[in-house]
Amino acid sequence: MLESATKSSTVAAMPEAVVDTSNLTANLGKACSHEHATVNRWSVDEIVALFELPFSDLMYQAQTVHRANFDPNAVQVSTLLSIKTGGCSEDCGYCPQAARYHTEVENEPLMKLDDVLTAAQEAKDNGASRFCMGAAWRGPKQRDLEPVLKMIAEVKAMGLETCATLGMLKEGQAEQLKDAGLDYYNHNLDTDPEYYGDVISTRTYQDRLDTLDRVRSVDINVCSGGIIGMGESRNQRAGLLAQLANMERPPESVPINLLTQVEGTPLHGTEELDPFEFVRTIAAARITMPNSFVRLSAGRQGMTESTQALCFLAGANSIFYGEKLLTTGNPEAATDKQLFAKLGIHPL
Repeated sequence: MLESATKSSTVAAMPEAVVDTSNLTANLGKACSHEHATVNRWSVDEIVALFELPFSDLMYQAQTVHRANFDPNAVQVSTLLSIKTGGCSEDCGYCPQAARYHTEVENEPLMKLDDVLTAAQEAKDNGASRFCMGAAWRGPKQRDLEPVLKMIAEVKAMGLETCATLGMLKEGQAEQLKDAGLDYYNHNLDTDPEYYGDVISTRTYQDRLDTLDRVRSVDINVCSGGIIGMGESRNQRAGLLAQLANMERPPESVPINLLTQVEGTPLHGTEELDPFEFVRTIAAARITMPNSFVRLSAGRQGMTESTQALCFLAGANSIFYGEKLLTTGNPEAATDKQLFAKLGIHPL
């Protein structure tokens, strides 16, 4: 584990649920209303109280909020392509693309435009409505950004929504992405501020928030979430959701990733998260961010169909199609189509 000036506390035994029903009921009521125009402020304690509800009560509340804001049987489908793999200078403890870790991921050059467009057409043919392009950079240099701008414009011209995750953005780069036709920019907070230093030391939490501010300033939609199961406590999971939900404008898309452990990374060997705790996280995200798409993201390959079904019931309404998420496995499109058929779910 990476060194940090602030170490997180160990996970305490789960107390019997004690919920401040007055504040919680008021927030749940706002989450179900189509009339609320401003963000609802959620304290960490209130989100912990959601986690501590009896499971059936939490699922009921999440379904109520979900149905008030979305078609409960529709799921937005995205495809994520790694256009530049490996060789990253960062030290994110979960990431096999970090150059300093000994993993099987090789440092590869930026993909050619024609290969990216071929992948985008295949994604569209498989039912994806959004095509996301990821590059393993701390942040793009101008010479890196220029070919990516061309990719964005060409993918947009194919009738797909465009998304990019390129690391930290400098002044002026968000404007260039907007001009190229970028619809969404992904930049995850990963975890809450307290635990962040245990996972990453090469960039600060504020660095991440600054990039999101740059994206917001040019009216690009924000895609931002985190990774669950990195050894964080329940309070810290609630802290991540509070950071996201209490933004002036919560992210339009919130990917909730389950840690995919890769040998050679510092987080390999972390105790695996109980699936019910992951489902509770999805439900709490849905309740606290009622108008956001909550994406069941990395880690799905290791989930049973039953766990995924509970996640959809808890309010997840976005997934990635495709056999890979950057460098780690993901269920193939045909497998997801079979699951959708079993559950009566249709792509948006």
